[in-house]
Amino acid sequence: MLQGLRTIVYYVGDLVAAKAWYKQVFEIEPYFDEPFYVGYNIGGYELGLDPDDSGYSKGNHSITYWGVADIVQVFKKFEELGVETHQEPKNVGGPIWVGSIFDPFGNVIGFIQNPEFKLANA
Repeated sequence: MLQGLRTIVYYVGDLVAAKAWYKQVFEIEPYFDEPFYVGYNIGGYELGLDPDDSGYSKGNHSITYWGVADIVQVFKKFEELGVETHQEPKNVGGPIWVGSIFDPFGNVIGFIQNPEFKLANA
């Protein structure tokens, strides 16, 4: 059976540039760093960067949302860094807000502020 979200992989083409961008924007260092794959641990979930984007077109038809405590503050930071917005933060019901950005490689990265969501093992 499904055990929940574990990993999202973004196909980036230029791994050196991607590592620099993700370090600046998310203020993280990889726990796994090889020429064929870079992995970050973000709150117990994996963000992977794969430099082989030959089978993929820019953008996608689905969005993976990373949880945030304050979406307004997150988007203020992205604005200061000049990150391109895909979807401005918007309320999708009750206390839940979503928004998304583009990374420089065409991937859409979603963020969700959902105080109703609690991890089962937390």
